[in-house]
Amino acid sequence: MPELFNPIGEKVEKVEKVAAAAVPNGTDGAEDDKVVEEIESLCMNCQENGVTRLLLTKIPYFREIIVMSFSCDKCGFHNNEIQPAGTFQLKGAHYELRLTAMADFERQVVKSDTATVKFIELDVEVPAGKGQLTNVEGLLTTVIDDLAYDQQKRKEEAPEVYEKIEQIIAKGRKMLAGEAFPFRVAVDDPAGNSFIAPDPRDGVGKWEKREFLRTPEQNAALGLVDTVTTGLDEQGNIIPDQVYQFPASCPGCMHPCTTNMKMVDIPHFRQVVIMNTTCDDCGYKSNDVKTGGEIPEKGKKVTLRVRTAEDLARDILKSESCVLECPELSLLVNPGTLGGRFTTVEGLLTQVRDDLHSQIFEADADAGASARVNDSLSADEKKRWDEFFSNLNAAVSGKKEFTIVLTDPLASSYVQSLADDPSQPDEQMTVEEYERTEEEEEELGLRDMKTEGYEQDAKHEESA
Repeated sequence: MPELFNPIGEKVEKVEKVAAAAVPNGTDGAEDDKVVEEIESLCMNCQENGVTRLLLTKIPYFREIIVMSFSCDKCGFHNNEIQPAGTFQLKGAHYELRLTAMADFERQVVKSDTATVKFIELDVEVPAGKGQLTNVEGLLTTVIDDLAYDQQKRKEEAPEVYEKIEQIIAKGRKMLAGEAFPFRVAVDDPAGNSFIAPDPRDGVGKWEKREFLRTPEQNAALGLVDTVTTGLDEQGNIIPDQVYQFPASCPGCMHPCTTNMKMVDIPHFRQVVIMNTTCDDCGYKSNDVKTGGEIPEKGKKVTLRVRTAEDLARDILKSESCVLECPELSLLVNPGTLGGRFTTVEGLLTQVRDDLHSQIFEADADAGASARVNDSLSADEKKRWDEFFSNLNAAVSGKKEFTIVLTDPLASSYVQSLADDPSQPDEQMTVEEYERTEEEEEELGLRDMKTEGYEQDAKHEESA
């Protein structure tokens, strides 16, 4: 049986069509206009020389990748894969798409060689392996084809295994036929170089991206240096409003750099730790905010109605665990996407706008019509994104009223009150507590946390 879930017999013509489409009209691809590089290379099947074709292409909403194909005229062997054009990202990325209609099968997927893909309802996971540029239909078809391979042999040698796999194949084919909606597909990549294409019409719960910090084991698997640092001092005491500096390793270039840390008291809220890292070698910069203290019994939801310039100037703290929503702007920021941020309402929206705009249009959000637009966007997609950013720009400039909703299961987010008496409610802001769901408790690791009686358990383990 071949390695499970690796593509079998994929045809190089698909890559060649993509490459041909990238050559400008009226040229033969020669000289400076040639975008497909051809390199003579060794065929690993027959040891004769074949041809490797390389195409650098831009994925809409994502980044540049290299599409590679190899073909050997001597033995007929074909192979193709994709690789990211850049380096590992600073954080890993987890994408999840909920399929509800046949059109969702057409969503573009970039699977790097470090990513795993899982069809959640099918309970099947595609392990890390060969990089692919495909769509959801292509991924699911490959899974089913690989499972179906050698089924006849399994039927004779391992009937129980055959029956179980046959059930998975039947369920997968129902999914492909559109008879099992809704179901979900997830791509998890510690290198951060994989992707599922979004759509501006996606509502809440349809498409999700979540960034995460790699574990030491994941860094080791990627060949990266562990960047975990030690504590500030032997006692672990931090003096408020004092800046601490301690050595670190830059996540971008791995050279030594310095991390600055300061504890700040936010009035009527709690203490937070502001961290900043700057690398003089590669120019990498990062800012993050961590909240301290005990975990509250309930989550907190803060709703702010932004009406005036004063509202845009309010201090706001968005923690890593917080979901940010602006219904009037069709904006949803999932936990972990921006990390912790302590800024103003205007500053937070500006950062969201600029980060998203750079992914879609590869230009400054304030550049307007002169921005260099991604050529891969269709006219309808560009129109939808233009409308989205137009509303967002109007909100940032104070020309459009909107609502910000911060939903934080750890109650670690905060919006400044403009009431004369801080103990009295702000007319434009509501704060309410809510019971965390079981899913939130599980995701935050609170269901397995034990805060009482652990000393006795430790003594019992030592005596055992």
